[in-house]
Amino acid sequence: MSEEPPQGANNRMFNGPGGYRGAPKMVLGASPPPVTITKVFDAWNEMIENENQSLRDRVADLEKKVHEQTDEIMCLRSTLADVLRRISTIEGARALANNHAGGRATPTKDTVRLRHNNSDSARDVSKRASSYLPGRSPSNTQIRGAHEASKPYNSSPHLRVTFSRRGVHYQSTSSLYSDGHSSSSVSPAPSPSPTQANNPHPVHTARHTTPSPSPYASPARPHQLGVLNKRWASTSDFATPAHHQYHHLAPSPTPTNSQLARRPNSGSLHNLNHLRSSNSQLNLSRHGAKEAQYNAEEGIIKMYLRGRPINLYVPTPMRETYVPNGPSSSPPAKLKLEWVYGYRGRDCRNNVYQLPTGEIVYFVAAVVVLYNVEDQMQRHYLGHTDDIKCLAVHPNKLLIATGQTAGHDRRDARPHIRVWDSVSLNTLHVIGISDIERSVACLAFSKADGGSLLVAVDEAPDHNMSVWDWSRGERGYKLLETKCSADQVLAVDFSPVDRSTIITCGKNHISFWNYESGMLAKRMGIFENRERPKYVTSISFTDAGNVISGDSNGNLLIWQRGGNTVYKMVRGAHDGPVFSILVQKDGGIITGGKDGRIVEWDRDLERTGNVIEIPEQYGSPRVVTSGRGSQLVVGTTRNCVLGGTFTFPLRPVMQGHTEELWALAPHPGHHQFLTAGYDRTCYLWDTMAHTIVWSKDIGEHAQSAAFSNNGEIVIIGTTSGRWFVMDSETREMYSQHQDGNEPIQVLKFSPNGQYLAVGSRDNNIYIYQVSEDCRKYTRVGRCQAKVRRARYQSASSVGHSSFVTHLDWSADSQFLQTNSGDYELLFWNAGLCRQIAQTSQMRDVEWATQSCTLTFATLGIWPEGTDGTDINTCAKANQMDLLATGDDFGKIKLFASPACQQRARCLEYGGHSSHVTAVGFLQDDSRMISTGGRDTAVMQWVVSSNSSSSHR
Repeated sequence: MSEEPPQGANNRMFNGPGGYRGAPKMVLGASPPPVTITKVFDAWNEMIENENQSLRDRVADLEKKVHEQTDEIMCLRSTLADVLRRISTIEGARALANNHAGGRATPTKDTVRLRHNNSDSARDVSKRASSYLPGRSPSNTQIRGAHEASKPYNSSPHLRVTFSRRGVHYQSTSSLYSDGHSSSSVSPAPSPSPTQANNPHPVHTARHTTPSPSPYASPARPHQLGVLNKRWASTSDFATPAHHQYHHLAPSPTPTNSQLARRPNSGSLHNLNHLRSSNSQLNLSRHGAKEAQYNAEEGIIKMYLRGRPINLYVPTPMRETYVPNGPSSSPPAKLKLEWVYGYRGRDCRNNVYQLPTGEIVYFVAAVVVLYNVEDQMQRHYLGHTDDIKCLAVHPNKLLIATGQTAGHDRRDARPHIRVWDSVSLNTLHVIGISDIERSVACLAFSKADGGSLLVAVDEAPDHNMSVWDWSRGERGYKLLETKCSADQVLAVDFSPVDRSTIITCGKNHISFWNYESGMLAKRMGIFENRERPKYVTSISFTDAGNVISGDSNGNLLIWQRGGNTVYKMVRGAHDGPVFSILVQKDGGIITGGKDGRIVEWDRDLERTGNVIEIPEQYGSPRVVTSGRGSQLVVGTTRNCVLGGTFTFPLRPVMQGHTEELWALAPHPGHHQFLTAGYDRTCYLWDTMAHTIVWSKDIGEHAQSAAFSNNGEIVIIGTTSGRWFVMDSETREMYSQHQDGNEPIQVLKFSPNGQYLAVGSRDNNIYIYQVSEDCRKYTRVGRCQAKVRRARYQSASSVGHSSFVTHLDWSADSQFLQTNSGDYELLFWNAGLCRQIAQTSQMRDVEWATQSCTLTFATLGIWPEGTDGTDINTCAKANQMDLLATGDDFGKIKLFASPACQQRARCLEYGGHSSHVTAVGFLQDDSRMISTGGRDTAVMQWVVSSNSSSSHR
């Protein structure tokens, strides 16, 4: 029988002299020993907590190793891509050297596409027509007229001739751009397909063959893709064979090139040429414009613009042999895009990234620029045909998606997304052609699953959001689409940890979307008792999956992962909207705001004290992204890209204009040029260093500019009728003059440097005498319309009745020829400021320049059925018989000079997304400069001789 424990020992063990005697007996009605049970539970919980912590640590270590290995793989792939690009650059340089040594370019790479102007209906000047149209071949060239059948054009190895009832059609078997969508010489050419290798006409065959898929895309690529049919050939037309199959947009009742390629019995090159010729014939026959009429006896050709006749006088040596519809010469040179100045940050977000190869990728106009700052080299993706609005980089850092807006002609310039390879610049997929209504506002790849999905938001009134399996098929596969918000959407992004979570933000909202089983569930963000901002301007994710948002009040908010309520708030992070939030790899956070500051925070959103103040001249930080090491790359609201750290100040990597751009003046003695526009700023650019020599704020909207003949003085014309005389080196203002209250449209010095002609929008041309080394200007007179008209005078002999658009001096500095807004061509005695009524006397005058678009020498630059305002600018090379034009459709065309045959042969180039306002050649004709109007882009083109495309 057990021994009773002593009184009061109920809550403890009894250990007497005899040792342990067992547990104490429980007294009836007594409470259990709580101390002992609590200790047991505490020990148990501690053990579980330790196990959980150990498990979490092990999982965190595994995740860290996975991320490190992923980064290593990414770096290896990027390094390999960079090595391949550099090897291709070396090979391309060797091939180019061999071509120069042999005196002729390789027919399959550097030959030129010959093209005739196709007509188009009148369009809004502010929007160019882009190039998509189902059922048309983009490479058709055509010359009409039965007399051409006897011409020996088929002797050229680069032209094929197809005869039809209506005439002869000349086909080019070559591609204009040796690097396809890339206009940079460093871009590698894709490997030819097996079909190419065995085909005696590789370029034609290449348009139907299927390239090897990109090795960087995780999903499998389709085996056969379509072809994009275009009306106006953009730079994407002149692609290497491996690029074109990704561009088919819509089915056509007429078989397309890709459909011909799929037919085993229709691969004949002759059949394909015949089909293209038929399509070209249809293109020219659609327009009912009146043909030009030639009076051989008087040597007058009468052309029509919008039904208005314009008489042009044929030079005496050509009167006997001139045929208006005769064959025209091919341009003696071609262009290659070398450099693009500018960046679009004023109204776009999240559009600057640094790739592992060291290139900074961003866009302006219709060009995506890949800029290697260290090597001072640019490559260009030219697949788009209108304004690019957004950009997203795939998690593998090698694939890029870009979205464009709709053009004025909705049939041709439909908004869409292009997924392309940043190494080869091959287009992989064209997505959303028939699904996006207005423009692609924002894009994002999924992250948690390796980038298999792509989300896009349309700028249409409903702001529809669509989720795509982008790698499924040639056009991707739309998984779902839903209305996102009635208000503007500024950003969209996938969660980096939850594959099914998508966040959107914009005006009056932040939305949390959950994608499951083909459905999207939406939850609006709840601000509770906090002030609701008018705009949620930016979003980002922490490494734990929490959402960080910035708003128009300057506040930062943290939203708990999986929830839609605010977890933490930082008031007054910026004085104004928060434009950008960058979460770094170590968890640190960097924000940029409208107040011009870049602020660094730790992972708990506590200030570290590091702040960057961006100078006002560069604007506010629109986007902040990570560069190499601790460097930051910043895109600003004033279209600048900056680079630097918190320790070293930010410096401009790229600068550009911020408003509509009109003035262009090449320097007469150096490899420099000046631009100016409505942002009141003048820039002098160096074409060799690709940098700004100087800039100056003139305080007014600039419309025109001109250098003196010695290059020491530059004249800037403004929209208020005022023009400034400025030193081109010191930027010192010598004087200013006022001629009317309308914009100064054109400024030009006479060849002998003694006169300055000022063309105004008030219909007048003001003539000034120049003295004191171009520093003093004395008005000689004004070429203007007379108030009274004599009965015997015609309407064309009383001066311009509309604003002056272009003017040229004669080589002897005695005469002027001028164009006006109502399609007039008038001639003037500059010294007397009198109009020359007998225009036939001017037929043999030699002109120092050719900027007038309505002359006999420019007859062939006008497409059939064109509007007189379609061509904005024209310039002749200084030493070559080469003529360049810029039009309302964002196209630059090269012609042989003089272009006096109707629908003259030309080479066509794209890149601008707005009307091209000016083109000009440098003094040695080594480069040509073009300026876009509202796209604010300045493009620099290399001019290279093109002996292989010369007319035979």
